Amino acid sequence: MGKITVTNLLLGLLIHVIVVCADVKNLNIWPMPSSVSYGHNTLYIGKDFKLKTDQSKYADASGILKDGFTRLVDIIKAAHVIDYNNPGSSSSSILHGIHVIVASPNDELQYGVDESYNLDVPVPGKAGFALLKAETIYGALHGLQTFSQLCHFNFSMRAVEVGQVPWTISDEPRFSYRGLLIDTSRHYLPLPVIKKVIDSMAYAKLNVLHWHIVDSQSFPLEIPSYPKLWNGAYSIEERYTVADATEIVRYAQRRGINVLSELDVPGHARSWGFGYPSLWPSDKCMEPLDVSNEFTFKLIDGVLSDFSKIFKYKFVHLGGDEVDTHCWRKTSHVRKWLKKKGMNGTDAYEYFVLRAQKIALSHGYEVVNWEETFNHFGSKLDRKTVVHNWLGGGVAERVVAAGLRCIVSNQDKWYLDHLDTTWQDFYSYEPLTNITSPTKQKLVIGGEVCMWGETIDGSDIEQTIWPRAAAAAERLWSSSHQIAKDAQDAYARLSHFRCLLNQRGVAAAPVVGYGRMAPDGPGSCYMQ
Repeated sequence: MGKITVTNLLLGLLIHVIVVCADVKNLNIWPMPSSVSYGHNTLYIGKDFKLKTDQSKYADASGILKDGFTRLVDIIKAAHVIDYNNPGSSSSSILHGIHVIVASPNDELQYGVDESYNLDVPVPGKAGFALLKAETIYGALHGLQTFSQLCHFNFSMRAVEVGQVPWTISDEPRFSYRGLLIDTSRHYLPLPVIKKVIDSMAYAKLNVLHWHIVDSQSFPLEIPSYPKLWNGAYSIEERYTVADATEIVRYAQRRGINVLSELDVPGHARSWGFGYPSLWPSDKCMEPLDVSNEFTFKLIDGVLSDFSKIFKYKFVHLGGDEVDTHCWRKTSHVRKWLKKKGMNGTDAYEYFVLRAQKIALSHGYEVVNWEETFNHFGSKLDRKTVVHNWLGGGVAERVVAAGLRCIVSNQDKWYLDHLDTTWQDFYSYEPLTNITSPTKQKLVIGGEVCMWGETIDGSDIEQTIWPRAAAAAERLWSSSHQIAKDAQDAYARLSHFRCLLNQRGVAAAPVVGYGRMAPDGPGSCYMQ
């Protein structure tokens, strides 16, 4: 049997073999699990392939496991027509289903939920069920995703096979936060598009959809407390109702994905004033939001109150980036307010961010802010703040040294709208660069790839996200010893995963070249 895990010798009773990078490259699993052993036999998926859940403490009252299993069956059987009457395989080589045992009866999805799992697929002649054990339903969903990648269509048998059995896989994520940002302000994304993005995230074991809902350009979301806000949408059709947002959260949760909502303040907010013009410092100077107007903070309170009824993730993102206070300083009534308060523009920026944080905390949220807030007044931020790095390297190192948590999204490495950033750049970037203390490393809760929407809409979002986001996904999921030291050593596996995404209906672009490139000519999917 092959082996791709590094363990200690168990007192001579069991020898684990350290497999070289070539063996890792030949295993077509993405992201690479923590520990894998495999054999050289073959099983075939039976016509009656079913889910067994006896011994599980999870009752599946909400149907999350049942739906996850149904999706598994759909994707492994979708590529080709299966001939169940082919007599070529014996009954001993038929895999009749998966036995799933979940230890926790709870299906609450929240930051830090246990996502580990253990998957065993037997040799022919043994019990006809694969065994999947997990602490939570969300670990079980990850196990189902891994199992789906062990399945391939056998053209001779006209059947779906599981090769290289027996499999023994033990797996857990390296980071608890593994995110993808989508931007529905620069271009509206219809619900079916967002759902497809969520599906593809689950294939790569990403677990946070960062929804940058509104920005200067548009405000597409219904806010019941302030219903005129979505007057800032591009059109009547390009809007999300509360029910739409609730459906996105529900859909994501059933796939093990949290939704991080973002309300970017005080900058990036010009669209707010189309419904409530008093939020603008003046009709000629429309952002940042008017810091001198109490209505501004009353409205933020109302928005976050409505958010708390929809978005149940423990974090809310309050932006705070790229705030140009020139508008405040040149508007007469705001300038007078600043003078009365003894503030300059920088002071007012700090005042706004900290007051917005307190509002969010009052609604039970912990706050994520872009790194400018840390760079300008990091010592003043609430100690529950998570600082979101985007401007460049070295930030996470300074954030954790200050005792705050950090999410890493270095724009030079993990911004998907930077089409000249290659998958190798995504794969090679290490979130813990220069952070060696285990205590400090724990403060980096994870990372996120960002799909900013200026040149992205429903027509090109999938090929801009994939396969480069998958490169970062392995960096965030796989243990440090499973990540290829040379990105090129991961090329064959990533190419295989990209083709798998295509087979599942995801418009992932070729691996070769830059972001969102078309194939450069005829050829195999696996060579592009």
